[in-house]
Amino acid sequence: MADRRLQVFHMVARLLSFTKAAETLHMTQPAVTFQVRQLEEYFNTRLFDRTHNRISLTEAGTRVYGYADKIFELYGQMENAVREMTGETSGTLTIGASTTIAEYMLPPLLGDFKAEYPEVNIHLKVSNSEGIVRMVENNTIDLGVIEAPVTNKNLVVEECRKDQLVAIAAPGNPLAEKKVISFKDLAKYPFICREEGSGTREAVMSMMDDCDSCINISMELGSPEAVKGAVEADMGVSVVSRATIQKELQLGTLVCIPFDSQPDRPFSFVHQKQKFRLRLMETLLEFARDYCESSGSEKSG
Repeated sequence: MADRRLQVFHMVARLLSFTKAAETLHMTQPAVTFQVRQLEEYFNTRLFDRTHNRISLTEAGTRVYGYADKIFELYGQMENAVREMTGETSGTLTIGASTTIAEYMLPPLLGDFKAEYPEVNIHLKVSNSEGIVRMVENNTIDLGVIEAPVTNKNLVVEECRKDQLVAIAAPGNPLAEKKVISFKDLAKYPFICREEGSGTREAVMSMMDDCDSCINISMELGSPEAVKGAVEADMGVSVVSRATIQKELQLGTLVCIPFDSQPDRPFSFVHQKQKFRLRLMETLLEFARDYCESSGSEKSG
């Protein structure tokens, strides 16, 4: 309903990048440039300064951006008011999730949500925890679900459930013979870990620091599946979420060794602080809270 030129301009101004705006809006970069130029022609003035592959808002652009913010906030409030009157839950949300959560936690949650609200379209972006927080900061996603702490005080972080971390090894590895293990003992083995920015890696490194041990990293890999494959091939040991290894435990291709300290970490929702949120966002958050609470109680029961 809102002016498309203004929507496109608003996204470019928020991200200060035509490329990122095109990706977020699922448009080509020439189409984004065309819409911005159309708005500049309408106002008969430049809205961006373009120098050395960087853009910045002109004085006029800053003024338009301020009004656009107010316009889209009012638009959102109007949409909320009408949807509350009609009881309709529809629209589109973009969710970002860290790799572990996207592969093992979100599919059943989003499947149940879609079954209850078939008119809702959900786009899912996958990155490591650091990347997801950056997307929330840039407003390129509505909601992030991550497995690492968030330092940005301007974001809302809400824990949804606890995740237990365990050591894994190939059945023939000496570590597989242990009933429990300490992080200090783990440092004696070649360790396969996730890449920089991964929530799992951050949790492991923090726990290693707490016990004054130095981890012996032999490989860095970019996904839980790659880590599990390397451990199955007995190229080293690792630490993963217990939720990610159910299939391998059933097949007997991996052995799970609990820690003596029973470490866990939170899976958390993260989103922008806003004066208002779309009713659809509130509905998804409430559904996700209930889902995490019920699945958590099932596992503890």
